[in-house]
Amino acid sequence: MKKLVNLLKKCNKTISSMESCTGGLFASEITNIDGSSNVFNLGLITYSNEYKIYFGVSKNTINTYTVYSRQVAEEMANKVTNIAKSDYGVGITGQLGSKYPKNNSNEINAVYISIYDKSNNKYYTYKIDAKGSNKFEKKKYIVNYIKEKLYEICK
Repeated sequence: MKKLVNLLKKCNKTISSMESCTGGLFASEITNIDGSSNVFNLGLITYSNEYKIYFGVSKNTINTYTVYSRQVAEEMANKVTNIAKSDYGVGITGQLGSKYPKNNSNEINAVYISIYDKSNNKYYTYKIDAKGSNKFEKKKYIVNYIKEKLYEICK
């Protein structure tokens, strides 16, 4: 993560995140690095649909595609970028471990990640299967994946 923070500093870019299934681990990992306050603007943990909607994700998008979808991840990334006035925004949504009855999806451990690049108005969106023997390992896997993708995008 230090390599990513240094790259963002060098490029004079900022980043923010709206996380669901990772529960703020991405924000935690980046803010563990000295100097991250120069590049990290905001981290939102929108674990419930209610707060995704509160921060700008369309209720219609959630109802149409489910909360665990590419479309929701993209809206999360876009909304947090705009709220925080960041150059990049990361949106993360998925269902780890077991089925949550409130949300209509059978995709266990499928995670949707979107990185929004505001200056190019471009989304980098990925669907991955979270790997690990417990929820924390799965979250670490997701955060490491995002870190690598961000490094590629920011170079």
